[in-house]
Amino acid sequence: MSTHQQGPGTPAEAPGPAVGSGRILSRPVLAWASWDWGSAAFNAVMTTFVFTVYLTSEAFGDEARTSQVLGWGLAAAGLLIALLAPITGQRSDTGGRRKRWLGVNTLFVVVLTGLCFFVLPNPQLLVLGVGLIAAANIFFEFAGVNYNAMLSQISTPSTIGRVSGFGWAMGYVGGIVALVVVLLVFISPVVDWFGASSDNGLNIRLVAVFSALWFAVFALPVLFTIPELPRSTAAARLGFLASYGLLLRRVRQMYRQSPHTIYFLLASAIFRDGLAAVFTFGGVLAAGAFGFSTSLVIVFAIAANVIAAAGAVIGGFLDDRLGPKRVIIASLIGLLVAGSAILLLGTRTYSFFGLEWTSDTTFWVFGLLLTLFVGPAQASSRAFLARLAPVGGEGELFGLYATTGRAVSFLAPTLFAVSIGIFGSQLYGVIGILVVLLAGLILLLPVKPPAQVDRAVLPVA
Repeated sequence: MSTHQQGPGTPAEAPGPAVGSGRILSRPVLAWASWDWGSAAFNAVMTTFVFTVYLTSEAFGDEARTSQVLGWGLAAAGLLIALLAPITGQRSDTGGRRKRWLGVNTLFVVVLTGLCFFVLPNPQLLVLGVGLIAAANIFFEFAGVNYNAMLSQISTPSTIGRVSGFGWAMGYVGGIVALVVVLLVFISPVVDWFGASSDNGLNIRLVAVFSALWFAVFALPVLFTIPELPRSTAAARLGFLASYGLLLRRVRQMYRQSPHTIYFLLASAIFRDGLAAVFTFGGVLAAGAFGFSTSLVIVFAIAANVIAAAGAVIGGFLDDRLGPKRVIIASLIGLLVAGSAILLLGTRTYSFFGLEWTSDTTFWVFGLLLTLFVGPAQASSRAFLARLAPVGGEGELFGLYATTGRAVSFLAPTLFAVSIGIFGSQLYGVIGILVVLLAGLILLLPVKPPAQVDRAVLPVA
């Protein structure tokens, strides 16, 4: 069965072998989602909650300086991703090497993550640690381009939303499981063993080895299950710089044939930055504005991931029935309502008919509501683009998806900081996030849904 919707000017058959079926829990989908499960060890453990926290600790010097070095390292990585992602996607599409490059880039992430074991708590090794994490981020994004492009191979037009949602949910749950293992085995071990020692940061350094092995093991199924694309000889002969010329020609042709694809890339870049900020600053607000302890923040993070996973699954089912645009719009409205409630109720205590509504209740209720809507918005955004992807150009389009996202990734953090500066309270940073989400929603409204958009037919060379 072809996995591509037909439209005027669309070839009858996709160039790559499709393995999608009507079943969500099929072998190809489970193998594909296993990569998302495994990648959570890098996302949640290495770059969010454990290793970057280790790098910015006093063991590596002044915390302001370590944070600055980490920021600049990740910024440089983001710039390279923005410049190279579309080309790497294009060349893996046309060279018949989508699966191969998914494997190669994943291997680079695994090796670089494992090498973090050698980053001892020494200020002189800060640059090494940041360099390894930054480089791993680059290859992780490249792998993600090929991984997302496979969505069209392992789903059908009637299941693409549910498959995308299931993948996101697997990522959330995988992150929870990996974090629990790290907490119970390395950070606060239930059994005293040599790896639990914090001497020279041994427990954290072993977390890096664990994360590398976790990712490697769960990345294997997709490499043995999903078939490779056929090779497009003409385009594969293009040199690296010539690939940029082909990219520009394709973007121009896409704009002429399917302008709403370009409009969606721009709109989604904005609201995806707001979605990322919900998780990025959620813990910061919980601790700073609402006074959550470190342990309570971790409990909230676990609950938030569970809720986000459930939201992604539910959103996936609604996506296939109502269309991705409706799911994204509903999710963005839900985010705006929940965020506004946190802002308006604030940290005050209220009494209703003799019952107290505390600041903790405000954040638990509306904070978890925020995460409920993040999952569907992320999953349906990926499904939306997969439905629009030109036949044979899925990797290139998801490369542009990564590039546009990176290009505006400064918006939410900047407005978060500016809002705090204007109003003098951390709580008001929520305004900055809400502004970004609202802007993305406004830009999305005039974009036609995939069912009303013809796919572009791209030139080969």
